[in-house]
Amino acid sequence: MNITGRKTRAVLAGCVLLMSVGCTALYRNHGYAPTDDQLAEVLVGVDTRDTVSDVVGPPTAAGVTNGGGYFYVQSRFRYFGPLEPKEIEREVVAIRFDEAGVVSNVERFGLENGNVVALSRRVTQDNVRDTTFIRQLFGSIGNFNAGDFLGDG
Repeated sequence: MNITGRKTRAVLAGCVLLMSVGCTALYRNHGYAPTDDQLAEVLVGVDTRDTVSDVVGPPTAAGVTNGGGYFYVQSRFRYFGPLEPKEIEREVVAIRFDEAGVVSNVERFGLENGNVVALSRRVTQDNVRDTTFIRQLFGSIGNFNAGDFLGDG
């Protein structure tokens, strides 16, 4: 066998190896969401912000107000060759607190077909409403006082 034939086969084998490795899907996880076992230790109506941080860990994000909740976000992305990474899984855990800082609600949301879906929910009160921006906008029509715009004058 001649040396040129061996080099050609080695280059061809190297190209096939690179193409097969380049077309293999890679997965990367981002963020953190507590497990169901960890969330089972969070007691609605009993635990506070401090005890939740001790049991579950610090949140990925927190609400912007004092009464805001803790949010834990975990995503899984698939990288496939030269294509743009695609988010294939997302989980959001929302732990909400009342005015006194006590847990009032624990919810887990998932991403299915591009839509956010509630996977589990523990609520103490029945005051959870699905209020979208459009519903809020149309709900406030007619609730204005002309005196607010004209001043006291």
